[in-house]
Amino acid sequence: MKINFTAVIKKEGRWYVAECIETGVTTQGKTVASAKKNLCEAMSLYLEDLPKNKVEKLRNQKSFVQPLNVEYA
Repeated sequence: MKINFTAVIKKEGRWYVAECIETGVTTQGKTVASAKKNLCEAMSLYLEDLPKNKVEKLRNQKSFVQPLNVEYA
């Protein structure tokens, strides 16, 4: 079964950190590609341990990435 999730990947020092925003699962890699691959593997393991009703809930959850303009002093 395939489910689409949203990943955020950012550079932190010498590593790329990848996080699934729907679940909070986070991992890292030395390249963007390896961070993404590691996140896919971590997500597969995470989903294996979830009850089917929670997986279905995640499947139906919609996430949106939006720009955020914040004023500061």
